[in-house]
Amino acid sequence: MTIPSVLRESLHDPVFWARYTFAYEGCPGADRLDAIKHLLDDNADDEDWEADDTAVDVEFDVGGGYRLRLTVDCPTDSYALQIVVPDSTDAAELGWDDLAAWHPYALRWFELDLICRAIAVLDSRLPHPGAPLALLCRFAAVFEGDDVNEVVAAVDAAYVSLRPQRLDGYWPRGTDWLERADFRGQGVIWQRDQDGNLWAYQGDDEELDFYSTRTEPAAGTEHFPHAQLKALLAAAATTVQIGAT
Repeated sequence: MTIPSVLRESLHDPVFWARYTFAYEGCPGADRLDAIKHLLDDNADDEDWEADDTAVDVEFDVGGGYRLRLTVDCPTDSYALQIVVPDSTDAAELGWDDLAAWHPYALRWFELDLICRAIAVLDSRLPHPGAPLALLCRFAAVFEGDDVNEVVAAVDAAYVSLRPQRLDGYWPRGTDWLERADFRGQGVIWQRDQDGNLWAYQGDDEELDFYSTRTEPAAGTEHFPHAQLKALLAAAATTVQIGAT
């Protein structure tokens, strides 16, 4: 599935990115918004979106019938990520991001990188790093052991690939993303359970809270789609391997 036209056109608009990254609400990048502040009035009509269809879904195919579904709802500042499995219209929720009760951090960097590489193999219009990484990086974070310089460079390259030529003024940066996604030194410990599921634990009294559904579940419960994610990552790995031959 290609990116819907209403979203595809917005990917080259600094106003879209100011909203999508929450820069207009004071998040990283807010200090560079002067030239477009008048376009970010909450009471102004957003001409880039259909009035009767505010949410836009885009599905990124990674192979084997597995897709990531991103829901983009700029007017309500709400974004969600789901897994769609083969031969099913049902979706498993990975995370969501908004300005009220966000739990976006569903993916490790190596997982997101693999996913984006698989997307690029299957659709030459979506190279890596490019639009998929720019859109999906909000659902990933970095931790001890990640090559942060490499990660930030990739996110920055994804944003740059979408920036119109001769544009002056605000555009998102990899360092903006890092300010919201850097959990090094924040007591986040990743563990594998007996089924091989990777999940995180964070102690109390850390400066930055790790808001994620990918944490230790209460006894007898399951709130993160570990099986679906493992299957999606396996499908993505197969796609990348085939693409390399």
